[in-house]
Amino acid sequence: MKLDHGLHLAYCTNIHRGETWAQMFDALQQFGLAVRERVCPNAPYGIGLRLSNQAARQLSSGSILAGFQKWLDANQCYVFTINGFPYGQFHGTRVKEQVYAPDWTTRERLIYTNLLFDLLAKLLPNGIEGSVSTVPGSFKSFLKTPEQERALRENLWRCVEHVARVSDQTGKPLHLGLEPEPLCYLETSEETARFFDRLRADHPHDPKLETHLGVNYDACHLAVEFEEPHEALRRFREHGVRISKIHLSSALKVRPTPEARQALRAFADDVYFHQVIARSADGALTRYRDLGDALDPHPPVPLPQSEEWRIHFHIPLHCEPSAGFASTADHLLGLLDALREEPGLCPHLEMETYTWEVMPPELKHRGVVDQLVAEYDWTLRRLAERGLATWK
Repeated sequence: MKLDHGLHLAYCTNIHRGETWAQMFDALQQFGLAVRERVCPNAPYGIGLRLSNQAARQLSSGSILAGFQKWLDANQCYVFTINGFPYGQFHGTRVKEQVYAPDWTTRERLIYTNLLFDLLAKLLPNGIEGSVSTVPGSFKSFLKTPEQERALRENLWRCVEHVARVSDQTGKPLHLGLEPEPLCYLETSEETARFFDRLRADHPHDPKLETHLGVNYDACHLAVEFEEPHEALRRFREHGVRISKIHLSSALKVRPTPEARQALRAFADDVYFHQVIARSADGALTRYRDLGDALDPHPPVPLPQSEEWRIHFHIPLHCEPSAGFASTADHLLGLLDALREEPGLCPHLEMETYTWEVMPPELKHRGVVDQLVAEYDWTLRRLAERGLATWK
């Protein structure tokens, strides 16, 4: 939906099953329109579209794409951003580290992402920027050699060149957002800033870098890293890194008491990675690949004493966790405070709580439409408090 100061808000449709275009379109008709009717019935309604590689190829068929464009117009909907992070299946099976594959060392990732921009340019209304979010290069453990890192940078630059061409040909401003995530090649704001410095050294004085490549700032991910939003944004600004999109998301945080550790077992699932970062009293950070590793009662190496754990598990924005849990909503609110100070920081806001299917029952006591409406309500209230949206 269109907010004040040229901002656009949507929920990411990766919350729904939709590996084929037919499945995603069904989800838009069944759930997307139901949410629209309750939160934005009389004004243009923004869609944050998730397209797998299979769905993107199917949608690129002329007749199917034309039909979707007609559907958007008939329902007063518009697409302004695409989630291009998961290439393949994202629900109902073991995803874990496969969500990063194929990574940016491969032509498959390049071809897929270029296709997403081709589609977005055709769907995007005039006068609006378009964004695509993508994996943070790779998963750290995937990269073994300098040659892989060089291939990653080269493929990413080829995509930047494609985005620039499409933008020039269509007159529509488009940009790609790398999404830093725990244990990935781009994990922290510092690592990300250094990567952009390296790209700038590879392509000195080339304006395409700042115009067409940036960061998808996922509030959950950087909160798990114990980063502060104003500091992360300062670092991005100093290194000339644009904010392409903001993912409005929150993570779990707990004091790892025996009771909390036991309760956390309800959040360990076989589908997604839930990386854990533990901070000790002296500020030292310890990283665990997955929640099950942190909860292992007999770890191969004794665990250091820690005062707080942050867990990469996207929880509803409006939820108040119980059983001694808290959320990282303070990081997200700090990010919105920064947006209040600088409304032109980033035009694209996307709520992303894709973990709906694997949430414990106490966080899943309503239907998915009610869940999404509650997230809109929470978000619009917080934006209105900061003069960024009108809420009633």
